[in-house]
Amino acid sequence: MGEKLFLLACFMLLSCSSMGTIDLFQNENDSSYKSIFILAGQSNMAGRGYNNDNSTYPPEYFLSHPQILMLDANQTWKQAADPGLHDGIDKRFVGVGPGMPFANRILIENPEFGTIGLVPCAHGQTSIMQWMKGNETGLFTQMVNRAKVALQGGGEIKALLWYQGESDALHYEDALLYGSRLVKFITDVRADLGLPELPVLVVAMMTGDGEFKMLVREAQMDIKLPHVVTVDAKGAGIKTNDKVHLNKAGSVEVGKRLADAFLEINEEC
Repeated sequence: MGEKLFLLACFMLLSCSSMGTIDLFQNENDSSYKSIFILAGQSNMAGRGYNNDNSTYPPEYFLSHPQILMLDANQTWKQAADPGLHDGIDKRFVGVGPGMPFANRILIENPEFGTIGLVPCAHGQTSIMQWMKGNETGLFTQMVNRAKVALQGGGEIKALLWYQGESDALHYEDALLYGSRLVKFITDVRADLGLPELPVLVVAMMTGDGEFKMLVREAQMDIKLPHVVTVDAKGAGIKTNDKVHLNKAGSVEVGKRLADAFLEINEEC
């Protein structure tokens, strides 16, 4: 009788899963385990920095590393590299962004962190309304689906990195409603992923020529949701030929700030 109960318990454990795909016996020491990070937002997350923009930056932040993987446009894990992190995801020109500096910073600060899985989802020139659940663009659904595919390879979603807002600074109503829309977006992401306490790192943008930029920025700085941290992009370098996009050094700076914020909240958990 005891043996039957033991076998039944094992069967029930094997039949259950978290997010539908994670092995309950998997842990951070398993070779397949990845700490997964969703990269979402618009062009500054996708990356518009040039390799030859002459900005001064630490080159180690863009090195490819066997512990840094990316889920490509074909839903396949491969070693991450930038430029190209958002190839096939963002259809516009793609340069370098904060994703690789974020991942490299984590490993610089904590070489024992393990494998990092980046899930690029950002699209240039998008408003937050286009990212809302049910919007006809399908950006929300694509992001959630990519996150779920990422889990199938083994691991855990550690955070959503959100860098967006320049498009919403162009119109007063969009800027005024940005805060409530961001809360709704984060709430829906957490619900659809089944992760009610998913950490979210929101970049407070400081670029663009939108008349209502400060309204959007204030909403990003003042968001009141548990496990949401605002990371200020103020002072990060921008390209000399526009007012919107980070240069390579700026991408490093924002990536470092995002990584430091994540490591701080990760230590608290």
